[in-house]
Amino acid sequence: MIGFDPIVGPEPRVLILGTGPSERSLREGRYYAHPRNDFWPIMERLFAGGRPLEYAARVKLLKDAGVALWDVLAEAERVGSLDANITAPVANDLDGFMRDHPSIGTIFFNGATAERLFRAHCPALAEGAARLVRLPSTSPAHASVSFTLKLAAWQAVGAAAGDED
Repeated sequence: MIGFDPIVGPEPRVLILGTGPSERSLREGRYYAHPRNDFWPIMERLFAGGRPLEYAARVKLLKDAGVALWDVLAEAERVGSLDANITAPVANDLDGFMRDHPSIGTIFFNGATAERLFRAHCPALAEGAARLVRLPSTSPAHASVSFTLKLAAWQAVGAAAGDED
C-alpha cells in the first residue's frame, strides 16, 4: 500500500488522520472510496447540509472548511483492507506537515489504529501543542457503532474547524 498526498487548503484549522487507504480507495485513487464508509456522508452533514457531493466537490468542501485530510502511513504492507493486517508501516512526514501548517490546532484520528500508529511513529507530535482527539472509525468494519453515534462524535470536527482562534 502506498498512500495518497494530503488534502489541504491554505489555512487548515484541523487535520483528520486515517491509517492508510483501503484496497478500494487505492483502486479508485480517492480517499474513503468504499460506499459503506461513513466518512464522506459525515463530512457532507457537517459542512454541506447533508447534500451528497461528487469527489472533487468533497475535496473542495474540506479545504473551504479548514479541514486537512491525510493518513498516518505513507506506505505499509497489508493483505486486504483491515488495519489489523498492517505490517512494515512507514509514517508520512507529519512533523514536516505540522511545521508547514501551523494553523492546525486539533488533530483528529479516524479510529484507534490511526491514533496508535501516530503515537508510535510521531512521538514528538504526540506531546506537541496540537489537541489530539480519537473519533470512532468511519470504516464499514465498525458497523456496530451507528451512523447517528458516529455523527454525534464527529461534530467535534465541525466545532474545531469553526474555531478561528
